[in-house]
Amino acid sequence: DIFYTGDYGLGSINDLMKKLGVLAVEMEAYALYLNAALAGKNALALCTISDDVYTGEGLSAEERQTSMTQMIELALTIA
Repeated sequence: DIFYTGDYGLGSINDLMKKLGVLAVEMEAYALYLNAALAGKNALALCTISDDVYTGEGLSAEERQTSMTQMIELALTIA
């Protein structure tokens, strides 16, 4: 929930994440892991980085749709 928040008296959230050594953020897998833990089950998330929160660089919508074939094939192989 802090991904889009502002100042906590420590500077911007991006500044704080840099200080903590955070290289990437992910929002949805948290719920998956929490629910699996509560249910006593295993969970796995495969994440592909598409945007850089520090530089603002990122893939376009078209690039996200067409350039992740290897990641999808890997996920299907693992599944």
